[in-house]
Amino acid sequence: MQLDGFEVLVAGGGVAGLSAALAFARRGASVTLLEQAGEIAEVGAGLQISPNGFAVLDALGLGEAVAARGVAANAVSLRRHEDGAEVTRLDLARHAPGRRYLFLHRADLIDALAAAVRAAGVQLRLLQQVAEVAQGARPALVTAQGARLEADLVIGADGLHSRLRPALNGAAAPRFTGQVAWRALVPGPADHPPEAWVHMGPGRHLVSYPLRGGALVNIVAVEERRSWAEEGWHHRDDPANLRAAFAAFGGDVPRLLGAVEDVHLWGLFRHPVAARWHGAGVAILGDAAHPTLPFLAQGANLALEDAWVLADAVARAETRDAGLAAYQARRRARAARTVETASRNAWKYHLRPGPVRLAGHAALGLAGRLAPGALLAGFDWLYGHDVTREG
Repeated sequence: MQLDGFEVLVAGGGVAGLSAALAFARRGASVTLLEQAGEIAEVGAGLQISPNGFAVLDALGLGEAVAARGVAANAVSLRRHEDGAEVTRLDLARHAPGRRYLFLHRADLIDALAAAVRAAGVQLRLLQQVAEVAQGARPALVTAQGARLEADLVIGADGLHSRLRPALNGAAAPRFTGQVAWRALVPGPADHPPEAWVHMGPGRHLVSYPLRGGALVNIVAVEERRSWAEEGWHHRDDPANLRAAFAAFGGDVPRLLGAVEDVHLWGLFRHPVAARWHGAGVAILGDAAHPTLPFLAQGANLALEDAWVLADAVARAETRDAGLAAYQARRRARAARTVETASRNAWKYHLRPGPVRLAGHAALGLAGRLAPGALLAGFDWLYGHDVTREG
């Protein structure tokens, strides 16, 4: 399809929405983006960009600008909770040469994307909450203020609580996983290297990595528990609760947690991957289509992939709706595999003391010594795939 003058309406100003808006604008489409907040902004979190996500940023012309804001990740270090002793090490610099792994403040990624969409001529409309969606030859969004906005294509990048997903799939039924997670940023200790530390303990684990040249350290700490916690990043908690949950952790963990002054807690829920990603003139992407648990750090990367493939599939197709069908065909199986892999990952870090934990850690250590590249090679299907080179 010729996208010059093709009208696209995007709901949501996060990573998924901004990258979709940019991908379509780069192909000549006329794009309007609606965001319910009063500004395009994201605060208080780190994320990891793996090579599959970086490939999209690079193709959108943002690779070097984003890399300059991030920290190049050299390794992943899996550690015992008791004393921080290293169990095994994934040396990214050595065994994944040429692939870009970054630790990035989410706000820095949002800023880079927002600047790019403005420069590309995308119209941003703030304080616009979506109330309804209408499918058809001229799909439309109706805002809470009563405005009806039509376009050739409506894209739902409106996250976990999407208004567009249920219009395509009906109400979802997320399930509490029995796990909660804390998120915090602390001033960066000078000796935290450019690598992810994963401290593995019974029924819990803690991940830390540096941001903004080491000025900050991002902490994500996961605990298994029976008590339910509400979903969403914005729920504050007392730092004392985080420190109590990880009181048995040694090594660098007490020092990191001792610096926590502000922390958020959220419940981890398993959402089904949407069965339908598109309708007549309507498509969803990112968390609206496939929310994922954080155990592969792929939420932002999958959103970037979705955005590129959606624009590419529509541009290649003879008709809009044929392009939307091709988009789902190219994306759903990969997203479902990633979501399932992430869901299975946490238990590996949560082994209780005993023979299974001893054997598991011994196997990790042996693999790290005898075949260190094999551990990474097992994820080539994920990190080694480049959606910008498909077809």
